[in-house]
Amino acid sequence: MRILVLNGPNLNRLGTREPGIYGALSEQDILERLKAEAPEVEWRHVQSQHEGVLIEALHEAADTGTHVIFNPAGYTHTSVSLRDAVALTVEAGSLVVEVHLSNPAARESFRHTSLISAVASGTIAGFGAGSYSAALHVIRSAQ
Repeated sequence: MRILVLNGPNLNRLGTREPGIYGALSEQDILERLKAEAPEVEWRHVQSQHEGVLIEALHEAADTGTHVIFNPAGYTHTSVSLRDAVALTVEAGSLVVEVHLSNPAARESFRHTSLISAVASGTIAGFGAGSYSAALHVIRSAQ
């Protein structure tokens, strides 16, 4: 099984950026935990501040049957193009689990609407790094 961990803007700053909201673990810490939980998985990771890079990674996942754990970060609320790329990836047969470290519904009102949720396979939010582990569990259970 192949899984892409796809992280949007500013997630490369985890562990130092607002740890009261996003936790003390770095992006690398989260990735290492996932690899330890599922060493049999063929892991790939992409993090970018750039929307086009994220879209290209989703296209590749669609083309290769790779499942995706996707934290679109701030693009969650703004990117129709990422929404469309998630939709085509799911349509191609890959699971795309939208994850968030914090609970957007409990934060500022502009974070309450996700353009991604309606087309993702599912959404997990509010459990810190555990959101990624829960997404892994969902993907494994669906196989």
